[in-house]
Amino acid sequence: MVILEKIILLCLLKLNGERTIYSIYHLLKGKKSSQTIQDIHLFSLTKYFGLYSALTREFLDDFIDSALKKGWITPCPNQQHHFFVTASGNLVIEHHLQQKPIPKFVDGWKYQQRTLLVWTRLSLLVQVVSNLVYQNSGYIPIQKNKEVHHWLKQSLEKYRVPRTMLGEKLFSELVACLEGEKDINPSVLVYRLTGHDRIGLTSSQAAQEMIMHVDEYELDFLNVLHYMIQAVENNPDRFEILTSLLSGTNHSYTLTNSTQRTFELLKKAYTIDEIAAMRNLKTSTVEDHIVEIALNVTDFSIDDFVNPEIQDSILKTARVLPTRQLKLIRENVNIASYFEIRLVMAKIGER
Repeated sequence: MVILEKIILLCLLKLNGERTIYSIYHLLKGKKSSQTIQDIHLFSLTKYFGLYSALTREFLDDFIDSALKKGWITPCPNQQHHFFVTASGNLVIEHHLQQKPIPKFVDGWKYQQRTLLVWTRLSLLVQVVSNLVYQNSGYIPIQKNKEVHHWLKQSLEKYRVPRTMLGEKLFSELVACLEGEKDINPSVLVYRLTGHDRIGLTSSQAAQEMIMHVDEYELDFLNVLHYMIQAVENNPDRFEILTSLLSGTNHSYTLTNSTQRTFELLKKAYTIDEIAAMRNLKTSTVEDHIVEIALNVTDFSIDDFVNPEIQDSILKTARVLPTRQLKLIRENVNIASYFEIRLVMAKIGER
């Protein structure tokens, strides 16, 4: 079983038949819709968000067919494309997680939208500094993005290190950052770096060099980058050069455009029904927007939408039940609507 198949099976286990397999497709590809964003929080799937943007429906469908034949999953009664993970599937997950756990630092929701930019900056920085050390100007830049070139030019002017010492400083920061953590493999990153008289390997070449499946390699590669972002953010004074990789990157989630418009109307005290009529939307769509806002705007109060006493009842019930299935919560708090339950669950992390 390749790592992508393991993650799909894990997602199915967490969804527990409450969503279709295509919700997994959207979350792994990083679709920024209100429904997908709600699902990854509700079912604790944030770390997998956007990790496999190249995933195809064909791959997902083929894996589901294979998992059915092997008895790892079983269809949910009367619900197309909904599946439960069987006891056999659970054993498979446990076995493969023991062999190779999901990389510790991978967190798509927190870091994935910044990862590509950080990598392009780092790869160009290493190449340029390496050639500066050898006083070589006759090389072709590994990155073509003009904005990344502009960032590098500005950064080189700001570093408080003489250019003759940049190579030593960058090397020492990378070693200090990468070698102090046992749950990453720095080699997956080093193989990709280009320097003086050295061309970095492609993802598939590096995977072959390390005798790994390319999906496994790419996840380990993300693990290193996500770890770097976290480590540098936590120790900016220790990593002057590496900290520059994060300058101007977006640290927080931005509401979808449609949700942002709903948010602006909420600030003007319009009701859900009024916003739905003004924007020619279904009431349920506006409710989706409000749940998305609750998930992502820290100081957003839900008191106008859910009575505080009902909030407490929902919270107490959610903490007692061994699941976050909305249907089970509603059976125990029948005075609450599904919207109210979803909204409280969106804010549950703050309690």
